[in-house]
Amino acid sequence: MKKVFGNTSGLKATQLHDIENLYRFKIPPETVASIQIIEELCRLSHDIRRQIGILVERSGKITSVVVGDHKSIMLPDTSDYTAPPGRLKGLRYLHVHLKEEPLTQDDLTDLTLLRLDLIAAITLTAEGSPGKLYLATLSPDPSRSAPCHIFRAMEPGSLDINYLELIKSIETELSKTTARHDVDSGVERAILISVTAGYRNQAEASITELKELARSSDILVLDTVIQHRKKIDPRFLLGIGKLEELSILAMHQGATLLVFDQELNPSQVKSITSRVDIKVIDRTQLILDIFARRAKTSEGKLQVELAQLQYMLPRLIQQNTALSRLAGGIGGRGPGETKLEMDRRRIRDRITHIEKALEQVKKQRHLQKSRREKKGLPVISIIGYTNAGKSTLLNTLTKSHVLAESRLFATLDPSSRRMRFPRDIEVIITDTVGFIKNLPKELRVAFGATLEELESADLLIHVIDSSNPDYRSQIQSVQKILEDLKVDRIETIHVLNKIDLIDPDTLAGLMTETGGIPVSAKKASTLQPLIDRMFGLIQKSPL
Repeated sequence: MKKVFGNTSGLKATQLHDIENLYRFKIPPETVASIQIIEELCRLSHDIRRQIGILVERSGKITSVVVGDHKSIMLPDTSDYTAPPGRLKGLRYLHVHLKEEPLTQDDLTDLTLLRLDLIAAITLTAEGSPGKLYLATLSPDPSRSAPCHIFRAMEPGSLDINYLELIKSIETELSKTTARHDVDSGVERAILISVTAGYRNQAEASITELKELARSSDILVLDTVIQHRKKIDPRFLLGIGKLEELSILAMHQGATLLVFDQELNPSQVKSITSRVDIKVIDRTQLILDIFARRAKTSEGKLQVELAQLQYMLPRLIQQNTALSRLAGGIGGRGPGETKLEMDRRRIRDRITHIEKALEQVKKQRHLQKSRREKKGLPVISIIGYTNAGKSTLLNTLTKSHVLAESRLFATLDPSSRRMRFPRDIEVIITDTVGFIKNLPKELRVAFGATLEELESADLLIHVIDSSNPDYRSQIQSVQKILEDLKVDRIETIHVLNKIDLIDPDTLAGLMTETGGIPVSAKKASTLQPLIDRMFGLIQKSPL
């Protein structure tokens, strides 16, 4: 086990030994700190002219000793200590300031983001004796403008605060606040965040879609936050002050999850999760989770697993020192393979295995395509933005019962049905996975075998949700994916669905703008113009 955290270079062996001896102290559970530990921290800090801090459990056991420089200190990873809704982390942090200085903004940020029980700074006199002691806790009252309650400066020898009673009272108030939000332990409770340097209306449309994605993943959305910045922070995406606000908001609302609308790169994930004591995911992870829930066939499950592994591999971040230990005991010492390297190797091996399996699927699809071509059956593929009504249209056209829900990505595994036109002309109609803007590249690669089916289509039916105010952006997203797949030259019929949800004037404008055929996919009586158009184009087909 690592004894001392931080930069210990330049310390003498005797100094390092004295610092390690801080672990032998046991602070009485009901007190913030004993005078003995305060005096020892000050003596050692004065000796090495650096800040020294300790993390202490509620039992009084010192879990970490940290060495900083003369003006700052970096806390070690505390992810092993969880803070469920209505609770704090169960750790107090005591450290020394080398001069007469109250708690800094960095101190209060650590207290807030890590949800510590309390934080205390002990100042140092010129002689190396304890000066004033500054103390702060989180505020349990969400109506307060400041997230922290800062106590008046105290003399170290006159600490009359009962630590356990203080923390118990704070958690009681936090629990009351959390209870008002009717916490269900079986449901993820999320705050959605968008950070943008672009137009606010685009960010609002995107986060509205993110909210629908969360609903599709059975996540309860507590709040949405949009931050507009002139320049995106490359480390945290949003500002550290906003991150602190989010941590407080999550604590008071009982959130268990932060969902970012933008894709987070591995270093951003590491930076944010090191400062916020709550689970953090991005839009891509949310979409991958939905796909994992929806996949029913063995092929679909393989495709989703491949996408998840490809996403996970570069983000496999070393979270704690346990991951850097060499595998094994006797016989496993020396140059060996770290657990992190083993995890990466296993993921790469699994990716290779899945890719080979999907290659077999690809060959089977080519065989099926050859059989269809021999029979001379035209193929019509229904495409469109997710939740535009593709499965509903397939059901109504072919009198089938493919799953159709008002949820994003309700259909994941493609479905094919036969349809008979007049003069005994028969076609195959296929329903495809819904498109979405910024479709994760991992999913596009993983579903390559499925999307390649579009290459064999004789006709595409592009279903557009005419009731969605962001329909133009959705049309552009679908068109971009068709161009990427090099199938944008296939004859396409634009279908304006959900016309029962818009007024006649709006519909007339949409028909002029898109050249689309108006339908209500649920009502067969509205589909005849579409069927006539399909029949006319199929007759012209070389098949």
